[in-house]
Amino acid sequence: MPREITAFSNPLVKRVRNLREKRHRREEGLFIAEGLRILAEAEEAGRLPLYIFYTGEMQNHMLVRRLAAACEDAGGEAIETNVDILHKLSGKDNPQTVLGVYAEFDTALERIDRTASGIWMVAQSLRDPGNLGTILRTGDAVGAGGLILVDDCVDPFSVEAVRASMGALFTQTIAKANWAEFIVWLRSGPGQLVALSLRTDIDYRAATYEAPTFLLVGNEARGLPAEYEDACDLRVKLPMRGKADSLNAAIATAVMAYQVLGQRL
Repeated sequence: MPREITAFSNPLVKRVRNLREKRHRREEGLFIAEGLRILAEAEEAGRLPLYIFYTGEMQNHMLVRRLAAACEDAGGEAIETNVDILHKLSGKDNPQTVLGVYAEFDTALERIDRTASGIWMVAQSLRDPGNLGTILRTGDAVGAGGLILVDDCVDPFSVEAVRASMGALFTQTIAKANWAEFIVWLRSGPGQLVALSLRTDIDYRAATYEAPTFLLVGNEARGLPAEYEDACDLRVKLPMRGKADSLNAAIATAVMAYQVLGQRL
């Protein structure tokens, strides 16, 4: 049976509210995901929340009841609450009516099986959670294996990044590493590292991509460091016909991912 919480002073409310801050996520090893669709995607990917919060109006929703039961069967807790509490937890003026608290994933680079997919995304010093979420969604769409975050990137478990991923956080493998660790790991097995760069004359449509292809995109403002580009197997560029000198990092990654996919098909 679900527990009912309606008081802002409840210790669990305070604890979950704190997960909006990176420091508390690291200490707890937990993160927040909002919305019935995202929680359903997580369940399909084999991940259940440790806590599921939902409003009274959702208690008879078939999917909510199933998720709550699965959560409790796995040792978690289902909690009926109200919109005001969900606003407190999510920080949104119009919060979703369902919210889950999940254990963070193992992001060790060594756990990646590079042979699991012919396409992998790699982002270096990516700072915008919206871009990270969009890249995860693109990876899911093209059947990529996952996303490797290199150097100091935005937290993939932030409320904003999870929200932007629209559930792809649960379908894509995520790993973190610094550049030196990543290069050593990459060169220990098969893999073509392809950089999106302005320092090349090779059009992205003219290149040949070898599986597994690791698509590397840099920081939104600075791009990739020159030494990182020099370490790649291939540098390609997207043609700019107007006055813009580059595309948004997530959009450029999506264009490249579909080019690689199209070549494979």
